[in-house]
Amino acid sequence: MTRPQPPICNYEGSDYQTSFWGKSKRAYEDQAEEIALQRLLPRSGELLLELGAGAGRNTPRYTGFKQIVLVDYSLTQLQQAIDHLGKNQRYIYVAADIYHLPFVDGLFDAATMIRTLHHMAEPQAALHQVRRSMQPGGIFILEYANKMNLKSILRYFIRRQAWSPFTIDSVEFEKLNFDFHPKAIRRWLKETGFNLQKQLAVSYFRLGMFKRNLPIKLLTKFETWLQPTGNLFQLSPSVFSRSQAVGDTPRAQAGTFFKCPVCESYNLKPHGFRLFCPECSRQWPIKDNIFDFRIDAG
Repeated sequence: MTRPQPPICNYEGSDYQTSFWGKSKRAYEDQAEEIALQRLLPRSGELLLELGAGAGRNTPRYTGFKQIVLVDYSLTQLQQAIDHLGKNQRYIYVAADIYHLPFVDGLFDAATMIRTLHHMAEPQAALHQVRRSMQPGGIFILEYANKMNLKSILRYFIRRQAWSPFTIDSVEFEKLNFDFHPKAIRRWLKETGFNLQKQLAVSYFRLGMFKRNLPIKLLTKFETWLQPTGNLFQLSPSVFSRSQAVGDTPRAQAGTFFKCPVCESYNLKPHGFRLFCPECSRQWPIKDNIFDFRIDAG
């Protein structure tokens, strides 16, 4: 029997970029993530896969890569990314879900997944798709929401929180919003073909009391000092990791790029403003510079 499709968190029509990141409300978190990415990103590369790219907030930070593929399930988020980044050959915009990535095996030499895994009801399946799409030796930068952070530990000890931050199981604190235990993440990375190289503890000062009372320059200075503690222990609300893809996945053959996310055929054919799969007869539209591989919308 075919396994049911995991639920998908869809930001279609959302003003997330403005309501969450706008008006400097998350300036500290944004700069903390920039510091982490500068520490973890390869200096150069050919083709980077940005999973959960949203409106392209982090995309300009991938300066060393010749081409970047932005993946998000929401068309409106990708349209905002186009407005922000422009239409040029350096960026490829793809609407798809991470459980069914429409790329041939071994295509990318790097990938990032920032503020995205916490929406995954089946994180192992998502990580497997990322690894399948990457070349051996490729670098994967993953950010995840950490259930074993200092705030949740304190809340648990003073009985303001029912779930334990120390158990390895994930916790869904809102619908399709999950916190993960660092041990679980390390195990899933290993099981899906990644060798963990480095971890950073990010956003220790996310609490409003710090952001209201301390200047952002001081917060980011503390952030710079504290991030490397992630290699020893993970107690921050956000953890960044750098892993290398290991194993025998072949590199994608020259001239191959997309595959059908339904039947997995590599034989997609251009047909007007669509890609046509002769194996299963599915058609995948191309509209406003966005390749739409969403299975429910195909």
